[in-house]
Amino acid sequence: MSAVWGMTLRGVEALRVEVEVEMTGGLFVMTLVGLPDVAVREARERVRAALRSLDIPLRGRIAINLAPADVPKEGALLDLPIAVGLAVQGGVVPPPEGALFLGELALDGRLRRVRGAVSGAILARDLGVPLYVPRENGKEVSLVDGVEAYGVPDLASLFRHLRKEAPLLPLERENPAMEVPFVPEVDLQEIKGQAQAKRALEIAAAGHHNLFLVGAPGSGKSMLAKALRGILPSLSREELLEVHRIRSTLGLPFDGSTLPPFRCVHHTATTPAVCGGGSRMQPGEISLAHRGVLFLDEMPEFRRELLEAMRQPLEDGSIAVNRASGSVTYPSRVLLVCAANPCACGYYGDPKIPCRCSASERRRYAKRLSGPILDRVDLHVAVPRLTPEELLSDEESSRENSRAVRERVLEARDRQRARWRPFGYSCNAEVPERLLRKNIRIGTRERNFLREAARKHVLTGRGMTRLLRVVRTIGDLRGEEELSLDMFAEALGYRKDGNSWMNV
Repeated sequence: MSAVWGMTLRGVEALRVEVEVEMTGGLFVMTLVGLPDVAVREARERVRAALRSLDIPLRGRIAINLAPADVPKEGALLDLPIAVGLAVQGGVVPPPEGALFLGELALDGRLRRVRGAVSGAILARDLGVPLYVPRENGKEVSLVDGVEAYGVPDLASLFRHLRKEAPLLPLERENPAMEVPFVPEVDLQEIKGQAQAKRALEIAAAGHHNLFLVGAPGSGKSMLAKALRGILPSLSREELLEVHRIRSTLGLPFDGSTLPPFRCVHHTATTPAVCGGGSRMQPGEISLAHRGVLFLDEMPEFRRELLEAMRQPLEDGSIAVNRASGSVTYPSRVLLVCAANPCACGYYGDPKIPCRCSASERRRYAKRLSGPILDRVDLHVAVPRLTPEELLSDEESSRENSRAVRERVLEARDRQRARWRPFGYSCNAEVPERLLRKNIRIGTRERNFLREAARKHVLTGRGMTRLLRVVRTIGDLRGEEELSLDMFAEALGYRKDGNSWMNV
C-alpha cells in the first residue's frame, strides 16, 4: 500500500489529506472512501483516462482512502495525488519522499489550474515539503516565501521528474508585488465641487475609516466612491498574500496587481453572498474586499438582516461562518463606503427641488438603518446637488488630482506604520481603544471640547473612540503629533448622531 499527500480546503485553510492506495487481484473496480464530494468521486474517471494516455492501465480491485476519514473532501484538488498514488502502487514511479501534490487532471494527462493553491503553498511551507502544482498556479504560489514549488505541465513530466529522468526546475522567485503605474478609474480632478466630500475621502484613505455619503440623486456619490481607490496605498506583500489567498480559495484569477480590492455590492444581494456561507461555506463580498473598499450603494435598500450581520465583522475585522457542517473564519478588514439618498424621493433638504415624501415616510426610510450600524461609520458626509455653475465649470486644472492627494495619504500611512508597528497594527482604524488612548495626548481645552461634544451629540463609547481615531488621522495628514482644537472640531463635523442621518 502506498500513501501520497494531497490537500482539501476548509475556508482559506488547507488541510493535509493522506491518499492511501491498495491494489489487489480480481475484476477491475475502483472504490473511493473518506467523505468525498461529487467532484472527488468523479476523479476516478479523470485519473483512469489520464493514466491510460501514458499507457499505464489499471487492473484489479483498487481501494483509495482519503484520510482523515471524518473530514469532508471537495473539489478537483485530489486528482494529482490520487494519480501519483496509483502510479507508485503500480511500480511506475518510486514513492515520493515527503511532498504535497495538488492539481486537476485532463483526460490526456494535462494539469489544469485549481483553486486554493496559495493555501496549499502555505501548508507545504509549514510541513517543510516541496509542492507540485499546475503550471498555471505558479505565479500565485510565488507569493509565499520559503516554499519549494514546482510548476507541472502534465502527468508525464511529473513522472519523469519523480524517476529523476528529467528533473523539473523549481519555480523562480518572481515579485508580483512590484509597483506599477496606476491610472484611477475616476480621478478626483474630474469631480466638480464637493470639496468637503473630497476631504473626507482623503481622511478615509489615510486612516482606513468607514465613510457614509448622503445626497440627492446625481450628486456624485458613486463617482466619489470609485475615486477612493485611486488614492489608497498599494498593498504590501503581506496584504497581497492575504487578499489573493481569499481569491485563490474561490479560484479567481491572479493578476499580480497590488491595487486594493474594490467590491461594489448591489442591494439585491443575499446575506450569504455578502457575509459568506452556502453549502461550501465560501467567503462573501466582505471578505473579497479585505484590505480594500466595500461599496454599498443605496444602503437603505439593503435587507435589514444583511446590514445587521455586518456589525461584528466591521468591528473585529473577521467574520465567522457557522453551519451545521462546521465553522470557518474569514478576514474582513474593509473600508466600508455607503451611499444613500436623504429620503425615498431623494430630495429632502434640497433648496430647489421640493421633497415629495411625508413625515411618516421619511421616518420609515430613516429607520431602515439602525443606530448600531451607523455608529460603526466614522465619517458622515453630505453630498449636495451641484449648482448649474459647478456643472458647467471646465476648470479642471484648478482642482487637485488623485496623485497629489495620494502622496499625502502615503505620507500619513508611513507615520501610522512607524507609530503602530511595534504593536502589530498598520493604520489608525485598526488600533484598539486601550492602545489609542495610551498613545494620544489630549490637552485641557481639547478635553473640555470633547466633553461638551459628547453631551450635545450623545456620543457612545464606540463613537468617541472612532472620533479620536479620525482626529489622529487628521494630525497625521498634517504631519503633526500634537492634536489641536481645530482637528477635533473637523473630526466632530463628520460625526453625527446616527438617528438623524438624513440631516447630514
